[in-house]
Amino acid sequence: MTAQPDTPLRRRDKIVAVSCGLLVAMMVGAAYAAVPLYDWFCRVTGFNGTTQVATSAPGAVLDRKITVRFDANTGPGLPWRFEPEQRSIEVRVGEVVTVNYLVINETARPITASAAYNVVPLNMGAYFQKINCFCFTEQTLKPGEKREMPVVFYIDPAIVKDADGAELNTITLSYTFYPQREPARPVADSAPAKRPGSI
Repeated sequence: MTAQPDTPLRRRDKIVAVSCGLLVAMMVGAAYAAVPLYDWFCRVTGFNGTTQVATSAPGAVLDRKITVRFDANTGPGLPWRFEPEQRSIEVRVGEVVTVNYLVINETARPITASAAYNVVPLNMGAYFQKINCFCFTEQTLKPGEKREMPVVFYIDPAIVKDADGAELNTITLSYTFYPQREPARPVADSAPAKRPGSI
């Protein structure tokens, strides 16, 4: 079979095909990069109610108190029971507090999920400092497994210098668990085990 001559029309078709392939590759790359970039932006700025990550307690605890409410949700298709052990507590600004969320896998199979979070009012995310939490970490629960998940946080004393925070008396911390795709099991793992001496 003889090769067809490389006409201007064929060259144009090749350029269009390569361009489309590159565009698809760039879009897939952008989709993977968008989540970590958005997460980084939100963590730095407190945008959209994203809380901050602290490494230690603040230097001062103020007399001012704020009520913190706790909310728990599960995404579509996740058969877990997920709830805070307390619906709300009153904390002093700068006080380090530990609260627990309870999660139960109500199915007969292991399930992996990951939690996202935010605070309301959204502009208070910059002052809600978490020292430890279970967010953005894949959690795998065995069938019927029940687990306590702690959150350690404080409200930054700098909130009293913010005009929006001066009169604030309630903040809501909300978590939502989303199901994660189960890793594919190798074919060898799913095959029945052979008995000794069998072929």
